[in-house]
Parts: sequence; C-alpha cells; structure tokens
Amino acid sequence: TVWERTSLELINQPSGLCLPNLWCGWDMCYPRPSTNGHSNETFAQFEQDSAMISMDMGLDVGNTELFDQANPESFLYDESNPSINLPSKVLFPVIASDVIAAIEFSKVHKVEISIKNSGHHYGGASQKKNTLLLNMNHYTQYSPTGIVDCEVSLLDGFSIAEDLSNQACALSLAKDKSAYVRVGGGENWDKVYRAVQKANKAQEQEGGGYKYHVVGGGGGTVSPLGWTFLAGLSGTTGGRKYGFGADQVLQVEMVLPNGHHVRFGPTEWEDAEGFIVPRTIDVSGMCRSNPEEQDEEKWQWGSCPDEFDVDFNDLWFAVRGGGGGTWGVVLSLYLQLHEYEKYERYAVSPAEDCAALGITPSGLWLEFQITYALTPSSIDVTKEHSNACGTPQTPNYHCYGEEDVEQGWARFLVKKNVTDLPDGACLVKTASDSGWKDFIDGAIAGSEGTRYEGHAGDGISPMGMTQTASILIPSAWIEASEDNVKTLLQRFAVPLLPYLAFGGGARTASDQANSVSKAHRDAGGWPLASNTDAFWGEFFPQMYDISDKTNFPAVFGANHAGSTPSGPRKDNWTEPCPKEWTFEKRSEECISMQESIYGTKLLKRLEAIKEVVDPNYMLDCAYCIGNNRPKAKAVQDDAGVAEDEKDGTSSSTPINDGDISGAFSMGKNQPMIVFAGWIGLLQFQYMLN
Repeated sequence: TVWERTSLELINQPSGLCLPNLWCGWDMCYPRPSTNGHSNETFAQFEQDSAMISMDMGLDVGNTELFDQANPESFLYDESNPSINLPSKVLFPVIASDVIAAIEFSKVHKVEISIKNSGHHYGGASQKKNTLLLNMNHYTQYSPTGIVDCEVSLLDGFSIAEDLSNQACALSLAKDKSAYVRVGGGENWDKVYRAVQKANKAQEQEGGGYKYHVVGGGGGTVSPLGWTFLAGLSGTTGGRKYGFGADQVLQVEMVLPNGHHVRFGPTEWEDAEGFIVPRTIDVSGMCRSNPEEQDEEKWQWGSCPDEFDVDFNDLWFAVRGGGGGTWGVVLSLYLQLHEYEKYERYAVSPAEDCAALGITPSGLWLEFQITYALTPSSIDVTKEHSNACGTPQTPNYHCYGEEDVEQGWARFLVKKNVTDLPDGACLVKTASDSGWKDFIDGAIAGSEGTRYEGHAGDGISPMGMTQTASILIPSAWIEASEDNVKTLLQRFAVPLLPYLAFGGGARTASDQANSVSKAHRDAGGWPLASNTDAFWGEFFPQMYDISDKTNFPAVFGANHAGSTPSGPRKDNWTEPCPKEWTFEKRSEECISMQESIYGTKLLKRLEAIKEVVDPNYMLDCAYCIGNNRPKAKAVQDDAGVAEDEKDGTSSSTPINDGDISGAFSMGKNQPMIVFAGWIGLLQFQYMLN
C-alpha cells in the first residue's frame, strides 16, 4: 500500500538500512555497477540511466524488461553489484554510553563510522559501505518531556552555571523568547511536532490557547539534526520570520571523534544592529567526566582535560551550517520555541472558472507568491507582512501572525486586470476551513485513516536519483528590476517552483557565528534544478561578483543538494562542467559541490576545523566537509601498521577503510545488527539481516 512505502514505514525496518532516496543505497546514488566509484563513467551516461530508471521505478509503468540484465533496472536487484553502498554492521544506540563505546571501538580498531537518523540526505551521506553504521532511531527521545519554560525573573542577577545547565534558558531569554525543547539524536520532526502539539493541546484544555511554535521541516521523517546542520529551510513553519533551522539552536550535546562527550553553546553575546538576535561573542563547552554512567541524572560535567584541543567556538560555527554526520555523533539539541501566533494556509481553488482566468498553482498564484515574498511593495504589502509567509515549493502558502495575503491578492489581481472573479476571488483558507491552528495540526491530520494516524506524514518512497542542485537566486538581483522578476518566473519558477523560505528573519536571525553562507542568507529563493548548464554563462555573472578568481562564491543551497551536480569549470566559471567528461575528470577540473555550497574561503575554514576535530576521518560521509580531499592510500605491513604511520604521519584514513570485517571477526557479506542498551555494547549480539 501507499503507507507501506512512506519514510515513516521505512525508518522502522529492522535492518536500519532503508532510505527514502532508494538509489542512495549505491555509490553516488547511482546503481550502475562500478568497481571504482563510477570514476570512469560520464555524467551523460548517468543522466541517461537516471531517466530510464526513474521513469520505470518511480512511476510504476510496469516495464516488461524490468528484470532483463540488459536493462539498467536490473542493477537494483543484483546483490553482487559492487556499487552497493550499504554498511554490513549496524548498531542501534539507546543511551549515550552506547555511542561512547562505539567511538572507542572505532578508535581501537580503526573502523570508520557512519551516522543515520532517517536517511533523508540527497547525496547519500547517511550511510556508507565498510563502516559501522550508528542508526540513531532507537536513541532516547527527549522531546515528549523536553519542553522547558524559562523564568523571565531569572534575568535579574542571572549568571550561567558552570555546567551549562541553564545556558539554554539564558540564551533563549536574551533572544526575548521564554521556552525551548530538547530533541534527542534519533528523533525526527514527526516526534517533535507531536510533542509540541501535545503541549499546546494541554494548554488549551487548561483554558488557555496554543503557546508554543517550533521552526521545523516540511516532512515528518526529516531529521531535526541533519536538516538543521545544512541550514534548515522552513517554508512551512515560518522560516522567513524566525530564521533558518541553524538559528534555532541554543545548545548542542554530542560525542566527538576523540571520544569525549561534550555539550556547548554561547555564554557571551551582545546586541547587534540590524539583527533580531544577539551576536555570539564566546562559546563555552563542558566534558562529561563519568562516561560509563548510564543514569543521566548522575552525569558529571566539568572542564575538558588539558589534551582536549577542540575549540568550542569553531565547533559551534561548524556544526550550524557545515552539515551533519562529520563533526561527531549528536545526542541532543536544545531548540528555540517561539510564542504561538495565528496560522493560516492559503491556496487557490481548483474550480474551472478560476483556471479559466489563469488562476492556477503554476499560473497567477505562483506569480503572486513570488511577488508577495520578493517584491511586496509592488502590491502595497509591508516587509513585515511579507516575511510572515512562505512556501516549500508547493502551491500552499503558510503564514504566521499579522499578514496581508487576502488584500495583497486582491491588489495583485487588479494590477493584472483580472476581473469578474467568483466569490472569494478563488482564494481558499485551508487552515481555517479545516480547523487547523498550526502547520503541525495539518501535517498530522493528513495521516487520518491510515496506519500512521496521529503522525506527521512524509513523501512516498522510493524516490529516484537525486541529481539536484538548489540555485540561490540573490534577492538583490530579483529586486533590481521588474525584468528580473519576469525572468525568474519564465526561466526558473515554472515548472521548478521556487523555495520561498528566505529573506526577513532568515537574513537577520543569524548570531553571526555560524557557517550558513552569505549567499544563503541573502537569497530571495531557489529553484531545485536538475540541469544548471544554462545558469553559468547567462545568469551567474549577473547575479554574483566573480571578479576575484581565487574565491569562488557560494551559489548552491545545502539542503536538497544531490550526489552528482557540480559547479562550473575551474578554468572558466561561465562554462558548465561538460557532461561528456568522466566523474573523475569532473572532480579534478570543475568546482566541487562543496565549494559551490560554501564558497572557497568558507569551505577552507570548515576543512581546517574538520582536520582538528576529526584528523583521522573516523567520520567521512559522502559530500560532507573534507570528503572530497585527495585520499591518502595507506599500505599495511604484515603487523597491520600503516607504512605512513611509522614515521609519525597520519594516513588520514582509517586503516580498515577497505574491509572492516576483521575488526568484527565476521564475514564481510554478513550484515550485523546490534541493539544496544548498556555499556556492554561491545559484547556484540549478532543477528542476520
């Protein structure tokens, strides 16, 4: 059934390996068999395979050649396919001690680790062959009891405790907010949304109204961790008003590759002109001194040991924008809760008389959404009212608090000379009509009558190949002329539908100590494109300053970045990377996806932090920071010691990177699943997949 194919179903499968993007179970999210990571295949071949596979599998057209070995589809069913990119060892941590023990095991046995929450990463960063996968889906859930109200009275004579136990409240109050929610390292937005809804319903039953609002993702099984660390776009829950996901973090708790269990967050800040949150001046962190203790009530936090060489200011900067799965294993986040504001979701009627006037999701309604978000003054809408609304590439327009959609729509139609409108001007208020008080209500209502009733739903799996790139369209370019708005509509918006989750708070909610790129902050929106060739020559020089040839600017968004796109040629930034080139040549002679997301200077800073936090690349996920570095090839002698370690240098790669079966004393084709719940993790329980 349809609900058996949702990500809600897949993440609970006992193997721990299911992915919403099915093809990311193969190297580069590309099922064609390859023994060298597709280095000798071309992008053109990939596009051809992608079109065939997506058409057949994604649309269930019932191709009679589905199992023919000559058909690329058959690659999906070949268990000997060398491109299969699934770990053979899976661990389900339940408590912090499990994660600490896994890290220590990795250090001793030189085993690389991959980390997965729900597996939504479009580039396949959530798991990797020849690694020990930490599937966090069974980890302790904090959100059901993790909502904390901060006492405003604490501001008088308030100081941050040495163990940082009140740091999240201190920072929240400094932002003029009075609540936060702690989210576990294995939770998804469905779990968090249900916790917030339950708290709001309880307030309502006590005679009050909804109290809390959380900024989150559009899909129920999207991870609050990976989503947040790649900036966190929210077109559904007020990102244009409250900021990106990265801006909602108050404190981080994680286990680092050096084995230390830490928590850290800002402890010094100051007001910043032009921003709606304080600027972070200093970040403090604590290390846990009793890592073997399973009872969280007995955890002891103190100063980190002298040999601890990670700068918490750098780590705070890196994790919020620099991606997940590469800095450490996150055990919990403390996320800002905002005061509840009235919610409305707008759409247009599907009636024939509306369509006859050009009022369709991809017609006048799309143009209105772009106008309301990006050039609101042209229809006499204030920036404050504009920032209250956004959309995640859908016809639904989500608004919070004071907005002006109905009046703005009326003025827009007058401007377009659209008359003789039906009652209601073809505008539908779906939230009010359905009795939904916030986005969460609507997301959970969508599962009524299904096996997942009461949960926030998600997309239907499996998704096809993810050759997508999110082009950041600068708001300054859009606002420069009406011709540019027309170009956005004609060349970018249809049929791509721009993601309108930028501007407003997304620009001004930064603490100025994070790695979300300036291009991301300054964007007006993005289209999710599968082909960027025309962009580099025609639009890139218009939209971006490319005069400094030593600093390629950030131009792609991190969320939804696929596995195969790249930037332009290194020797000519206005020329696309040729599709006829092999992936190996493209990686050598074209701007990488990472550099296209962060820009040259920001990427170099993140790579430098990575070298300090994880010098041996215990965490080396696909398309993560540092993953595109030249790989050192360590050669082992008979004693299992890497030759380049004998002279004191590091191989930069775990010794067992090619085959970790020896570390577990198991055949390398036997998957291992471990359900851990105590420090006895290393007393592995083996079960076949």
